[in-house]
Amino acid sequence: MTMQRRHLLALLAGAASGVSWPAHADAPSQRLGVAWRGAAEDSDHHVGILAVDWATRHLRIAGQVRVPTRPHGMFAEPDGSLLAVALRPGRWLLRLAPDGRVLQRLDIADEALPRRFGGHVIANADGSRLYTTETDTDTGRGRIGVRDARTLRKLDDWDSHGVEPHQLLLDREGHIVLANGGLWRDRDDRKIQLDRMEASLVRVHGDSGERLGRWRPADPRLSVRHLAWDESGRLGVALQAEHDRKEDQAAAPALAVWDGATLQTVPGGLGYAGDVTGVPAAGGGGFVITNAFRDTAWWWQPTAPERLTEVAKLQRAYALSTGAGVLIAAGRGLARWHPQEAPAMLPWPTPMALDNHMVVLRG
Repeated sequence: MTMQRRHLLALLAGAASGVSWPAHADAPSQRLGVAWRGAAEDSDHHVGILAVDWATRHLRIAGQVRVPTRPHGMFAEPDGSLLAVALRPGRWLLRLAPDGRVLQRLDIADEALPRRFGGHVIANADGSRLYTTETDTDTGRGRIGVRDARTLRKLDDWDSHGVEPHQLLLDREGHIVLANGGLWRDRDDRKIQLDRMEASLVRVHGDSGERLGRWRPADPRLSVRHLAWDESGRLGVALQAEHDRKEDQAAAPALAVWDGATLQTVPGGLGYAGDVTGVPAAGGGGFVITNAFRDTAWWWQPTAPERLTEVAKLQRAYALSTGAGVLIAAGRGLARWHPQEAPAMLPWPTPMALDNHMVVLRG
């Protein structure tokens, strides 16, 4: 283990003991789009913007809005605004201004088709359209909503070529790579018929929705959930095991890597990845995944493709992002790792339990 990784583990392990976290004089200030609730399970849900100044060790809420159900995926728009979307069975989609004000609000229940959101939204290559993951509530099959980026109005409705579509990203050609979680759910969002799981990674044409390829994990009880690119063009795929026995879940992989042709699982991770992000090439490349239930973050490196390396022990390690290093949201605050600098951590400005994702905002 390198000195930087030993330092990261030691620093983060001291989060509860009054450690004086180092300032990062050269680290840029950042604005993060985040989704959270309070410390209690029944706390209100919020979407908002955090202003982060690593040099002065200051973290504050720059704007927020309360939302009726659990928020999940976010997308940073070129003008500094933020798109945020509900996780099933939620039905709302919001656009927030750079200061956190609500600019637009959509309720999918007002649309003609029987749909609910799957938790993620992205824009196409020129920013004119949005793609949202959705489920047909009559059939349970997955759909991709195609929307006008300006008005949020639905323009088209494509097959996701699977069940329970979750996160989606654009590839370098402008086509969509999509994680179909594969879980059948009832109208109350309870998982049902796990023996019928249909998890898959699919690639569809960004203009027509035509299926260009599909890859399925060898283990049918692995749900394909979250996605991230690294700088080399590899895709990190976060997995969540849905086995009946806890022993089988813990033995299952939590990460797969897709090279455009094959989907290869990586041993380790204890069967659950809450989020995944790419590591900058200057930091060794690859991906970091988190397991909030095991308070751990792991790193997959292309130079050691057969294993995961533990890089942080951090209470409730969950949301990740890449921006001037790797950011890790946890129970007590926001951590930052950079290969050429000492790691740092800032406490939350108020008790916050972040959801799976956060994004670095532009501008």
